[in-house]
Amino acid sequence: MKKYDYLIVGAGLYGAVFAHEATKRGKSCLVIDKRDHIAGNIYTYECEGINVHQYGAHIFHTNNKTVWEYVNQFAEFNRYTNSPVANYKGEIYNMPFNMNTFNKMWGVITPAEAKAKIEEQKAAAGITDPKNLEEQAISLVGTDIYEKLVKGYTGKQWGRPCTELPAFIIKRLPVRFTYDNNYFNALYQGIPNGGYTQMVANMLGDVEVRLGVDYLENKAELDKLADKIVYTGPVDAYFDYKLGALQYRSVRFETETLDTDNFQGNAVVNYTDSETPYTRIIEHKHFEFGTQPKTVISREYSAEWKQGDEPYYPVNDDKNGALYEQYKALADKEENVIFGGRLGEYKYYDMDKVIEVALSVVEKELF
Repeated sequence: MKKYDYLIVGAGLYGAVFAHEATKRGKSCLVIDKRDHIAGNIYTYECEGINVHQYGAHIFHTNNKTVWEYVNQFAEFNRYTNSPVANYKGEIYNMPFNMNTFNKMWGVITPAEAKAKIEEQKAAAGITDPKNLEEQAISLVGTDIYEKLVKGYTGKQWGRPCTELPAFIIKRLPVRFTYDNNYFNALYQGIPNGGYTQMVANMLGDVEVRLGVDYLENKAELDKLADKIVYTGPVDAYFDYKLGALQYRSVRFETETLDTDNFQGNAVVNYTDSETPYTRIIEHKHFEFGTQPKTVISREYSAEWKQGDEPYYPVNDDKNGALYEQYKALADKEENVIFGGRLGEYKYYDMDKVIEVALSVVEKELF
């Protein structure tokens, strides 16, 4: 007899939602994670009374009322709205690109003036059918904004010039002809009071959790514990990279506590010139409107991923897409294993989409 109905590999959002829902339906679950904490990449810890986002900024946003009501069972959310600013060599611009940005860049006041300026620069660049990220960006926002606010930042983020990146990466970039600095424009948005770790702990409830357990190193014995496996680790690692390693971008953080109550006046400031080595600085207290006497900041450095590093962003180009399809074919043949989440499906997921997918998988699985 197996001891559990489900062994859930990974105590992040996908695993926690699955565990909560399966337990609610009378199934027994064991959740394991190789890290020493729950909550995956949305893990927050307290420092100087501030909830620090250890793996980078996570802002919950969704247009899905069902998902919003779902997460509100486990946490009370504040009214935080994501309004990052860009710092280009000391010049400050609003993000996403909107009328405030265009006014600062060109002195234009009306949407018609801003659109005319973009069209003029697009025509001067001779772009009709954008072939790469640079051409796509210029066609969306013009040459000036591309040069100051896109080129350096994106080059640092992806570790390659914009001319070598596919156009689709920037197609979802918000461009607005209103004076609106709300980056996501989502119906529901906020940060859980008390941090994400507490929210995930509330999801997991009384479910058994074992931390510091590496599934792939102990696979044979762990598989004996449960009827089915829910695997949220890297899909290529599951198959011991036998077809080759999928590529990711990784991120390195330098976090420090400062003896000041307000370092930069905003939660997120992007550094868009190519000379500044980091992509952005996060000041964590501003996510929860903190008034603590000290502050905690994190500088973010984008890096090429290598085995052993934390994988963050899948490199969704044609080569990696084709390799993932081969791994997916193998995954589909694995009996009694569900592959899920950002790493299990080699897909960039916003948090609300992770929850949406996990709920739909539970529905299919248990009904």
